[in-house]
Amino acid sequence: MDHTAHQHQNAHQHHHGSGASWRTAAQATLHCLTGWAIGEVLGMVIGTAAGLHNAATVVLSIALAFVFGYALTMRGVLRAGLPLRQALKVALAADTVSIVVMELIDNTIMVGVPGAMDAGLTQALFWVSLAASLAVAFALTTPVNRWMINRGKGHAVVHAYH
Repeated sequence: MDHTAHQHQNAHQHHHGSGASWRTAAQATLHCLTGWAIGEVLGMVIGTAAGLHNAATVVLSIALAFVFGYALTMRGVLRAGLPLRQALKVALAADTVSIVVMELIDNTIMVGVPGAMDAGLTQALFWVSLAASLAVAFALTTPVNRWMINRGKGHAVVHAYH
């Protein structure tokens, strides 16, 4: 069985009563994290480099995380032939909860680590805090995605178009 067929089978195990595997949930989370992290890191870098207030940097990061997160999902769904409006609906259904959970975790860590938001781009504290926040967000969002996939929600919506 090729990799794509295996992913498809794992993603749809919930229809047969056995539930999504942790591997499937981790793959779904990693997919979502990729687009989200691009936006999140870009927002933190732009905000920090521009000397924006911490709140403005967080808002910019959140906005870009959603834009890039949805865009990555939409790219694949559009490639499957869905019209733009339907692709947006699929992306919203697939990624919103996942991105919200990752944002809550990431920003709580970045704001909670003393000096992380005020550290410059050349300081290790900024990058270590950001990397740690992404890792923790991935670890804590994977069970949420597994729970949602098992109920036919979240990333399970996208698998019909792979």
